Amino acid sequence: MSHDFRLVIAYHTQGQEIYWNFQNINPPDGYRIGQEFARVSGYSLEDVPYNSSFAGFKDWFIQNYRKPGYTIEAGIGENPLPLSQFDEIYQDNLGILVLGAIL
Repeated sequence: MSHDFRLVIAYHTQGQEIYWNFQNINPPDGYRIGQEFARVSGYSLEDVPYNSSFAGFKDWFIQNYRKPGYTIEAGIGENPLPLSQFDEIYQDNLGILVLGAIL
């Protein structure tokens, strides 16, 4: 079975940031969609730090498909994140999930 995904979203914890690009590959609409995700979540949209590159699904997807991919760094604090942050993380990320599903 083959899929033609329009974008991917990978979740990590720590930072309340959204990483949107990979190396010098900036997929069409990648930045614009990332700005929308940042707007609805309150998280900041950031370039991927070099030392974090080559490490994740989003990077592989962008490199191979040249389509938007995002790593959402949800929550902040200790690892693992305490369950007490669940409601806040859910509220912060609900808009991202809804937008990601309709884009």
